[in-house]
Amino acid sequence: VQLQASGEGLVQAGGSLRLSCAASGIIFSQYSMGWYRQAPGKQRQLVAHITSTSNRAYADFVKGRFTISRDNAKNTVYLQMNGLKPEDTGVYYCNADSMRAYWGQGTQVTVSS
Repeated sequence: VQLQASGEGLVQAGGSLRLSCAASGIIFSQYSMGWYRQAPGKQRQLVAHITSTSNRAYADFVKGRFTISRDNAKNTVYLQMNGLKPEDTGVYYCNADSMRAYWGQGTQVTVSS
């Protein structure tokens, strides 16, 4: 199983980035997918989640700014991040969860003030 995240970048506050996570080795459509982030010195936290039936949930600190979506034909989950803030800086990980959970390698997002 591989979860390959991409889209890392350095942006100014107020800017946008789009993260992608391409999955292989799983029946993607059967998995709930999530994006988590880990800031330096802090615990990993859930950012957004989308179920196999495309029900979405967001952490309060990203509601109205971030959008999670999935394309089952491409085995890919996306995280569109708008209105980025310096506190959004961290390593973003994608997660696939069904009978068991899998993690991607992480991609760095840095937001400058």
